[in-house]
Amino acid sequence: MVQLIDKQINEYLPLLGIDEKKSILSVIKSFLKIKKEQRLAASIENYNQELETAESEYENGNYISHEEMLKQIKQW
Repeated sequence: MVQLIDKQINEYLPLLGIDEKKSILSVIKSFLKIKKEQRLAASIENYNQELETAESEYENGNYISHEEMLKQIKQW
């Protein structure tokens, strides 16, 4: 399906004038900008969720002290 669409785009694009091509390019760029913003929003949402999880773990006592971490590092 994607190959068919790509083929049709390649067939029709040369038939367009410069203003029409500029318009299409503008639409493509806007689609890509929206996708980028959605990915950024999702990554921020994931980051915030990870922070909430870490804070909850800390509040529940699920952590080790700095001194304990140093002891574990020496055993590596």
